[in-house]
This record gives sequence, structure tokens and C-alpha cells, in this order.
Amino acid sequence: MDLIEAIILGIVQGLTEFLPVSSSGHIELANYILPSKIDPEESLLMVTVLHFATAMSTIIIFRKELARVFKGLFQFKWNDETKFSLKIILSMIPAALVGVLLEDEIESFFGGQIMFVGCMLLFTGALLFLADKAKNTNKEVGFFHSLIIGASQAIAILPGISRSGATISTSVLLGIDREKAARFSFLMVVPLIFGKMAKDILEIMESPESIANTDYLSLGVGFVFAFFTGLIACKWMISLVKKAKLRYFAFYCFLVGLISISAELFSK
Repeated sequence: MDLIEAIILGIVQGLTEFLPVSSSGHIELANYILPSKIDPEESLLMVTVLHFATAMSTIIIFRKELARVFKGLFQFKWNDETKFSLKIILSMIPAALVGVLLEDEIESFFGGQIMFVGCMLLFTGALLFLADKAKNTNKEVGFFHSLIIGASQAIAILPGISRSGATISTSVLLGIDREKAARFSFLMVVPLIFGKMAKDILEIMESPESIANTDYLSLGVGFVFAFFTGLIACKWMISLVKKAKLRYFAFYCFLVGLISISAELFSK
């Protein structure tokens, strides 16, 4: 992978991590279109690094909310901060279990599964369209809500299903306030990204061959562009969710999904 391609992938990730159009799906589509092809293992590593970059963007944007989470974790009082921290932890459980127990199965969906990505983009579009029609969205995130939203995040591990789209749409369909749904959605993924990144780093350190073959310059360039693009996209997305603009992203997912399916069909 050359530097131009890393820059493109970084920008794609930075935009699509926060916009509800599936960052992993777009990374797969970008890999499909770009002239240099990378193997599934390298693709998954790049996706992890780019997700790490946008997680850092989330930390910058939501530093006050994250401080609230840490405050709730390290104090022995039953108050709003503690409750919020427990909700974040609950939301992580489904995706963590899926990531640990079904890692090999998940990896099989990466590396050029364009037909699958297209179908999942259609699913994401349908979910966004339904959420855009939701009314009476004025609830707080509850403990049961956290598990349901976490389950939607677990499903969104698949490329083509937007993580932010799935979690925000699920929250809105549960009647949760749109802005609070968006903020909770972005916060709940941060611990999982750091956990996945730590696991990948340990695996790389255990394999000298992987260290020698890893293109760290491309990974670093992709990280930088994903980070700064993510800062912009994160703020933009919160504003769009508040204004109930999800249907436009639904139409986009329908279009890209149909194009992806058509391209795969006609290429055979």
C-alpha cells in the first residue's frame, strides 16, 4: 500500500466512522477500488489502526463526558456518574463477547466481500430510514437500553453495517433523545477500540515476521488523516442527528449498496 492510498483510506475512515454509513464497509470498498490489493490480515490491521485514530478523535471531542465516566468508575457512590459508567460497561459486553468468541468468523467477512458489504449497506439504510421517522425521542439511556444498544454495536462489527448508524438508530427507536443517543454511541466504542488495539499490538510483538512485513509508514499516515478528519466529522454528525437528517444517509447507503452489488455481479 502506498502513501496516497493510506491517505485516502484515512480520510474515508475519518468521515465514515462518525457518519452513519459504515466505515469498515467503505474501507473494504476503497480497498476493492484502489489499484494495490492488500490481504485480509493487512486489511484488518489497517481498519484497526484507523478505528484507533477516530477513537482518539472521540476522546478529544468528548473529553468532559469521558472524565465523567472515569469519575464514576473510581468513586464509591451511587450517583449519576456511577450509573453512566455502568451503562457504558454494559453496552460493551455484547461486542466484546462477539469479538472474542467469533474472531475468525468475523475476519472471513473482510478482504473483498463486496456483495456482502453491499447487502449490509442496504440493511443500514433501512435502519436509518426507520429511525428518521421515530417520534417522541425524549428518554434517557437506561440500563436495559445499554444492553440493547450494545447488541446493535456487536452486529455492526460486520463490514457494511454502520456502527454509529446501528447504535444511534437503535437508541432513537427506543425513544432516547437524539443528541444523547449520538453522544452515548460515540463514547461506548472507545474502550473496545483500545482493547482491540492492545490485542493486535501484542499479537504483532509475538510475531517477528509480522513486524518485519508491516508497513508502519502507511499505517501512521492513515492514522493522522483519519484522526483530523474524524474531529471534523464527529462535530458535524452530532449536529445532523439533532436535526433528524438520518434519511439522507439512508438514501446514500441504498445507492452505494446497490452500486456495490451491481459491480460485483457484472464483474463475474
